[in-house]
Amino acid sequence: MKRHKCPTLGLESLRVRDSQLRASSSKQDGYGPHRARLNIMSAGPNKYLYRGGWCAGFNDKDQWLEIDARRLMRFTGVITQPLDSGWIQSWVTSYKIQFSNDTHRWKPYKNGSQEVIFPANKKWERTVLNLLPEPAVARYIRINPQTWHGAICLRAEIVGCALPDPNHIYPSEHTSGTNDKLDFRHHNYKELRKLMKNVSEACPDITRIYSIGKSYRGLNMYVMEISDNPGQHEVGEPEFRYVANMHGNEVLGRELAGHETRIHLLPSMNPDGYEMAYKQGSEMAGWDTGRDTYKGIELNDNFPDLNKELWDAEDSRLGPHKFPNHYIPIPESYTSPNVKVRILLTNHITHCQQVR
Repeated sequence: MKRHKCPTLGLESLRVRDSQLRASSSKQDGYGPHRARLNIMSAGPNKYLYRGGWCAGFNDKDQWLEIDARRLMRFTGVITQPLDSGWIQSWVTSYKIQFSNDTHRWKPYKNGSQEVIFPANKKWERTVLNLLPEPAVARYIRINPQTWHGAICLRAEIVGCALPDPNHIYPSEHTSGTNDKLDFRHHNYKELRKLMKNVSEACPDITRIYSIGKSYRGLNMYVMEISDNPGQHEVGEPEFRYVANMHGNEVLGRELAGHETRIHLLPSMNPDGYEMAYKQGSEMAGWDTGRDTYKGIELNDNFPDLNKELWDAEDSRLGPHKFPNHYIPIPESYTSPNVKVRILLTNHITHCQQVR
């Protein structure tokens, strides 16, 4: 397995639990190792409890951040970020890496006989990725800061591939989690399906779940309908379908409720793309991994262009009289003074003005 194909371990996505993170020291509880997650932000009404990164309690070369992968890994890289803060500018500028299988004996990462010092952030770079020249196999990894700006503070992510465990020595895959109630994470396909099912079961009188079909790889594209009469089309009641995740690697969260309007929620139009991007992690996937469908179709551009044939004909100097326009114009009857659409729109505008 090539090292550049390895995904992230999951500090950012919360696949790595708080209990898997340790540190030599912490400045405060809000700066604990559980806050050392890539892209985590200072948040909440009490920002002293939810700082934007891990900060060591002392500024010396004996400090470290430890991550327990809970199984043997082929570690291939480390990603670092500065502290997220509106008033404190602190980041690690270089670090060493250590590996262990038992947390008692630690082996530094070396190039020959010399310990490797990896360059980290300079000024306010968002992320710095260091790929290891040669992968290292271990269960535990430590980031040991050597130089820093301001104070020893960082956010991090680990890159690596899980090794086979045929004898089931290590714990099986577990659900992700953190003790911070203010942290949010993306839901993978199974979690999203379960979430929609739970909401529907909790609110059976106003919700309905259905599928509009399957993706190329066989994943159902579920829709949640929210209405006072789910499953029924009512005359004069507008219907909207909110579609998200057409680019598999662009994930949106939303809270919607409805009473007078039927709402159809399609959380993921591109579940195949999402699964590809989710597996790689935000920093390793890049902007294009998972953006298109599994078959390489850009859904935002996959709409009929009714005028394309006409414009191509004009470019070829055929002229519109020699090539029909595929655009279907609005029927003249729609613009008639007595048309029902016009009367309905006029009445609606009048009603809105009266209410206002």
